[in-house]
Amino acid sequence: MSAEGMTLLVGADVVPSPVALILAADAPHADRAVRAGAWVRVVRGVYADAAAFRALPPWSRYLARVHAVALAWPESVFCLESSAALRGQSIAGEPRDVHVVVSSPEKSRAQRDFRVHTTTRMPEIEQRGALRMVNAADTVVDVARARHPAVGLALACSALRADPSLDVDTLERLNAERDSTRGCRQAQWALARATGVPESTLEVVSLAVIEWLGFPAPELQKWVLGPSGTDDDRLDFWWESWRIGGEADGDIKYSGELGDARQALRARNRRDARLADRGVSATAHWTWSDTLASRQLRALLRAAGLPLIAPERAEPLRTLAGAFASPPRPSSAPRRRRSVPAGETASARRDP
Repeated sequence: MSAEGMTLLVGADVVPSPVALILAADAPHADRAVRAGAWVRVVRGVYADAAAFRALPPWSRYLARVHAVALAWPESVFCLESSAALRGQSIAGEPRDVHVVVSSPEKSRAQRDFRVHTTTRMPEIEQRGALRMVNAADTVVDVARARHPAVGLALACSALRADPSLDVDTLERLNAERDSTRGCRQAQWALARATGVPESTLEVVSLAVIEWLGFPAPELQKWVLGPSGTDDDRLDFWWESWRIGGEADGDIKYSGELGDARQALRARNRRDARLADRGVSATAHWTWSDTLASRQLRALLRAAGLPLIAPERAEPLRTLAGAFASPPRPSSAPRRRRSVPAGETASARRDP
């Protein structure tokens, strides 16, 4: 790690805004376009085509908001989910706030379009092109401490997969060395389970839910070999002792949006039959909806023959769906609600 508060130049590899953004200074009739419904105000003084913006999935809409804040306030240093979004890493839905951090002894506060986190001990800052953000390791630890454990695990896995310079030992050490202990134990759970093997956020969250439900831990990305060596199949999850496979399928896969849903289902059935011929006793399939409504995933795995080996952990399952829901867009007035500092970016947070 570089010295505290130091800015490290690391190149320009940030995910660009998914929609064109227009500064008010370049659009003299912006208010008229908003009233007509052609444009939408992304943040104060920054606009986008209304139809294009509203068509974005939640995580892309959030990324556009982060870029809009950067355009309107170019000195911003992004932290928490905002830092992760600029790197293209996993975030949960559309977070309520765009997050920036400043060096200040004052309390954290909500602005009209973003939340300002304060610290007297700034973390290492990375400069990527014109944008500045908290370094990747601190971002992972900050989110793991402050958010739902599944959200923290999803970001940690995404970061490890994307950045070969990160490793679990570094993240765990950083978490342990923070001055504040707030959120430390929660982060320990996520960081201890983080791995770059899962290929999607759904796989990561499924892994967490499987543990909380009390099922045995699976092997990830298991190849089931075919007779010719050219028709191998790979399972997202594998339980060797029971010869049970699991597949975490996005809700969109069988919706028809990606092609003929009936054809996709037929292909899945052919593959399941092929796996059965190779000794797989059952293959469970589940979606985002099944995972967030954890009782549905429990029923699917039990029906496949997988036993429960530990007590259920009810609390993280109860709050899971809310952690991945996209909240309503914030009003233009500042909200009065408690903030979680960044670095903790908040290693400098003074706990009561």
